[in-house]
Amino acid sequence: MSTQAFTVFVTAPKLASSGADLLARAGARVIYLAPGDDAGAVERIMATEPVDAVISRTLELSAHAIASCPTLKVISKHGVGVSNIDVAAAGARGIPVYVTPGANAQSVAEMTLGLLFAAARRIAWMDAEVRGGRWSRAQDGIELSGKTLGLVGFGQVGQRVAQVCQALGMQVAAFDPALQASPVAGVKLLASLDELLPLADVLSLHVPLNRHTRCMLDTARLARLPQGAILINTARGEVVDEPALVEALRSGHLHAAGLDTMAVEPLPADSALAALPNVVLTPHVGGSTPAALAAMAAGAAANVLGWLQGRPVAASRCVNPEVLESHSSFSGEPA
Repeated sequence: MSTQAFTVFVTAPKLASSGADLLARAGARVIYLAPGDDAGAVERIMATEPVDAVISRTLELSAHAIASCPTLKVISKHGVGVSNIDVAAAGARGIPVYVTPGANAQSVAEMTLGLLFAAARRIAWMDAEVRGGRWSRAQDGIELSGKTLGLVGFGQVGQRVAQVCQALGMQVAAFDPALQASPVAGVKLLASLDELLPLADVLSLHVPLNRHTRCMLDTARLARLPQGAILINTARGEVVDEPALVEALRSGHLHAAGLDTMAVEPLPADSALAALPNVVLTPHVGGSTPAALAAMAAGAAANVLGWLQGRPVAASRCVNPEVLESHSSFSGEPA
C-alpha cells in the first residue's frame, strides 16, 4: 500500500466509522465541514486546501469548486445520485466521479414500502388525529392486494420493492430503458413510460435526476395514471412537476402521495405539499439508516483510496468512465 499522505475532503460534518477507519488506516488527512456549513464553505475549502479527493454528500460540488482545486484527482458520491456534482466539469479535468451502487438499496426499498403503506392507509393523518384527541377512524384506505405497482427505474431498489409487493398479491410492471428483459420473474417490462402509466394503481419512482428525467411526471403524465392512484417518490423531487402533483392531489385524481424527496429541500414552511392531508412526507432519509450509511461510507472511501493508490475499483462504479481511458494506471478490473 502506498504510504503517500492524501487529503480527503468530506462534504459533511462526519463520515461513518466504516469509511473513516479506512481513510485513517491509509494515513489520509480528512477535512470535514462544520455543522451548518453550506455550498459556499465547500467552495472555500476547495480553493484553500490541497484536496486530493472529495467524498460528496448532499451539498453542491460546483464547477467553480472543482476548478479552484488544482490538486483534485478523484470524487466519490456517498450514494448514487450525482445531480449535486458537476460531473461535466470533473470530466473536463480528467477527474473520475465514482458512486456506491447498491449500498443503500435495501434501506431505500424499505422506506419506499413504508411510504406506500402510510399513503394507502392514511397512517400519518390518523396518527396526528389520535394525538390531537380526535378518534377519526378513516375507513377509505386502499387494499394493495390485486392492484398494479408500476416501477419507473428497475435497478436494485425497484427489484427489492417488486418482490415484496408481489408477495402482497400485487401485479408488478416496470419501465427501465437500460433493461432488455426483467431481472425479476413475473414482472412485466414495458417499452415506455406512457405505456406504464395507465396500468399503475401505484407508481414508484427509482430514477436518477438528469435532463431526461427532470419534470418527467408533468400534468399530462399524471393525468394518465388511473383515478385514485398513489405516487411514491424516493428518487429525486425534481423528477416530478410539483405544482402539477399538488393539483392532482387536491382534485382527488391521486388518492395520496408518499414523498421522501422534494424539489426544494428542506421543504419550505409554506409548501403546498405540507398543507395536504393526503401526502406523507419524510426528509430525504430513505438511504440514511446506520447500515446504509456505513456501507456508503466504506464504498466511498474505497473508491477514492483505490484511485489515489493506483488500484482503481471497477469501472462500473464510475459515472464518467470515458476519463478512465486517459489514465494508464486504470486496468478496468476491480481492486
